[in-house]
Amino acid sequence: MTSARRLIDFDSDDDNSVETETRRPGRTRRNRRANEATDYNIPITSTQDVDPAFNHNLRSKEASKYESLDYDVCENVLWRREQTKIKPKFTVRKDFSRWVISLQIGVCTALVACCINIVIEEVSRYKYAFLKRQVDENVLRGDLSIPYLYWAALNLIPVVIGATLVAYVEPVAAGSGIPQVKCYLNGVKVPRIVRIKTLAVKAVGVATSVIGGLAGGKEGPMIHSGAVIAAGISQGKSTTFRRDLKILQHFRDDHEKRDFVVGGAAAGVAAAFGAPIGGILFSLEEAASFWNQSLIWRTFFASIISSFTLNIILSAYHGLSSFRYRGLFNLGEFAPLPFEYYELPIFMLMGVLGGCTGALWNALNSRLNMFRAHAVYQRWAKVLEAAFVAVLGATFACLMAYTINDCRPLGNDPTEHPVQLFCQDNEYNAAAALWFQTPEATVKALFHDPPGSHKILTLAAFVLIYYPLSCITYGLSVSLGIFIPTLLIGAAWGRLVASFTVLAFPTSVAFVSPGKYALIGAAAQLGGVVRMTLSLSVILLETTGNIGFILPIILTLMTAKWSGDYFNEGIYDTQIRTSRVPMLPWHVEPEYQNLSARHIMARPVVCVRLEEKVQYLLDILKNTTHNGFPVVEDGDDGSRVNGRLIGLILRSQLVVILKRSFYQESSRFWESTVSIEAFRDEYPRYPAVEDLHVNDYKSSGEFSVNMHMFMNPSPYSVEEGTSVPRIFQLFRALGLRHLVVVSAENRVRGIITRKDFLKHH
Repeated sequence: MTSARRLIDFDSDDDNSVETETRRPGRTRRNRRANEATDYNIPITSTQDVDPAFNHNLRSKEASKYESLDYDVCENVLWRREQTKIKPKFTVRKDFSRWVISLQIGVCTALVACCINIVIEEVSRYKYAFLKRQVDENVLRGDLSIPYLYWAALNLIPVVIGATLVAYVEPVAAGSGIPQVKCYLNGVKVPRIVRIKTLAVKAVGVATSVIGGLAGGKEGPMIHSGAVIAAGISQGKSTTFRRDLKILQHFRDDHEKRDFVVGGAAAGVAAAFGAPIGGILFSLEEAASFWNQSLIWRTFFASIISSFTLNIILSAYHGLSSFRYRGLFNLGEFAPLPFEYYELPIFMLMGVLGGCTGALWNALNSRLNMFRAHAVYQRWAKVLEAAFVAVLGATFACLMAYTINDCRPLGNDPTEHPVQLFCQDNEYNAAAALWFQTPEATVKALFHDPPGSHKILTLAAFVLIYYPLSCITYGLSVSLGIFIPTLLIGAAWGRLVASFTVLAFPTSVAFVSPGKYALIGAAAQLGGVVRMTLSLSVILLETTGNIGFILPIILTLMTAKWSGDYFNEGIYDTQIRTSRVPMLPWHVEPEYQNLSARHIMARPVVCVRLEEKVQYLLDILKNTTHNGFPVVEDGDDGSRVNGRLIGLILRSQLVVILKRSFYQESSRFWESTVSIEAFRDEYPRYPAVEDLHVNDYKSSGEFSVNMHMFMNPSPYSVEEGTSVPRIFQLFRALGLRHLVVVSAENRVRGIITRKDFLKHH
């Protein structure tokens, strides 16, 4: 076998390689024979170049969408040169800029939340007032089909608008966005997740979805919106509008951007629930995979500013002299919630029920979304599906309102638009009241309605309808969150538990409060679906303002999580797993415990020399999609394969080098003026190799690139015998993208990326 026909087959952070998907623990790779026919052989570029052509496999489409982020700082010559020029005043100014950006993140997140909330409130008020008039007018005529048609149309039109925007303009804006933000903060580059177009579609899509009566809320998407706002403000430029303000250049890298996105996610939680501390804990528990002490105060500051700004604006909008609107999800003023200690077992049993029903909800939703991925993948089909669910919601609402005659006296009506229907004068239909308002208002009503406000049949029918309706809604091509419908389901069956408890034990009426049990049921159901404990406890505590009730809430959430974890994962982790995102878990998989680096590494590796020909660099960029190349000194046989590791160069760096013609032969023209700003200016959308215009003369073999100034001279590396759990901890703690495996002589033997730790890749 000649060296010119040798095949290099490696699995760096390659979007088109299926090597880690086909490789199993304990099984090493076998090289193809030199004369094996393959469609992916790339001819050699020069007879003098003794290095091989390449062969790379194709990874599945799901995995090919995702790359890793470069959280590790590249401490090359340019970076060190910049550090030597930094003065103490600049360091202080940079730290002050971080606080100013955090302030802007909090204010802008609150402004977006206020705009969404005001639009939803105003349009919904007109919608349900119109529907009430139609019902009142047509019930006397005995024709209730007209209100139903109006209701279906008023649901259909906004949902179609929102679904069209998501399906045709920005699909990544679908859902709550929390799983995508979680992946981003874990180190996975989810395409288009933090673009301003995504924010615009998310904001409009949330408003249209809630106005359209879908079983969802606006609170979850606020976390994604805050992350987008943070990513945009912190960069001082907009690639969408092609505007560069020439400020904040020192924050243009994945590491700095990640820290601001953490603050944005926390500000989104604070705006949604009025819970600044809950926002920090949510970022810590669910979102941020990497944390540092200096980040805590800035995140807390952004959360407080977000909650305070929203409180001022909404309080002024509602004409209140005092600040009562701490967040979008306003539960109202809770009276003290006393409890007896013999109620704790009841609360824990409710937690078990919430965990089991939440696990069932997750399982059904996961299977439904997998079916959607194969059967409803056309854009027009996604819009039609959303339209069908919108009409379905109106149908079930009308059926329940028309068939259940749950009449209650006026005066204690929980809705702004009480509907009489078939009730007597001075009465309203409590079953219709559950639907004639936004889901947030219904949750608030279930928490604060006095005892006896709803029949058992009404609550039971509502749970049986809303549970599957919310399950089929989450996963549509619309922007919606899961918090509100889950809380609504839990609050409804929580009041049912209170009613059954009073029926079984009449003396318990002294301490069984429907509102209290509605809160426990809501916590149990939400905990069973999302499996959050600490952050959700604090969010509910800050929202209700009852610190004395924290013990029942914590016990409920813990039992809900433990019960649900017995069957499956939380909904966010389930979505991430089914989407085949290469996200690192908290712990290495059990089957990797007894393996070492040589068992999971990809080999051999495409390397580059310290001084490399432009022709060779163009070939590896065009014919592979790998994102990291070890820089080596020549091996014993003169090839790159057996060289000693001296550095690591990224694809993005090579593209910028070739774009700006940083060639060794012309170094006298640029070497004294080049700086790290040349690479920051291209961040985050580096040019594609297809867009490079390198003339034939420069790519003919006469020009070369010296990697010394640009490469990372101290890349992380391990020896072949290093255990996989230890390697996993390096990735988890340091946020690595590439880890080079070397021999005892520091010769490159393989390379490991995050995808090598995941079974499904």
